[in-house]
Amino acid sequence: MRFAPIGVGAALAVVVGSKGLSVVVHLLAMIMSFFLAAVKEAAIIAFSTTSSEAALPKAMESMEAFGVPRLIVSFVIPLGYSFNLDGTTLYLPLATVFVAQASGIELSISQQLFIGVTIMLASKGGAGISRGSIVILAGLLPTFGLPLSAVAVLLSIDAIADMGRTTVNVIGNCLASVVIAKWEGLPLKPVEIAEKERT
Repeated sequence: MRFAPIGVGAALAVVVGSKGLSVVVHLLAMIMSFFLAAVKEAAIIAFSTTSSEAALPKAMESMEAFGVPRLIVSFVIPLGYSFNLDGTTLYLPLATVFVAQASGIELSISQQLFIGVTIMLASKGGAGISRGSIVILAGLLPTFGLPLSAVAVLLSIDAIADMGRTTVNVIGNCLASVVIAKWEGLPLKPVEIAEKERT
């Protein structure tokens, strides 16, 4: 069993070597479509309401139906709503770099790294505030020496951007519950199978 990952890696290398890298793309698409089908209702709620909290019950229910044990779901997903904000963490650095480019300000690599780390820390806890990302951005732009006036431009598209951020946040938290369950060595048992085993 210890050498199984090496065998899987070798098999994947042979397939990629003979068929090309496009095979990996198709395999990843298959895996993502399977997982996204499991969280589609929660993602639709998050997208349409721009509220992670509105999608929380459906996200937890979907992950339990997917087979993640309740003890993992009930801990990881609510905790992730405060600390695992993938969409927000991806959006804020992009928005900051956009502001810098639109203002004609060059950012060095060290400044970009500083911005990335600062934004990762600042974005924690922003999930409970509607349009919280724009508030965080407005607070951080002067820190980076960037003009605060650029927030007005971003505000014009923030409603649409918030739909995407919120959806990515919810999907990221659902995925985190699966990863933690596997990390803990707990089997993923869909609800129907778990109920059959109990009877």
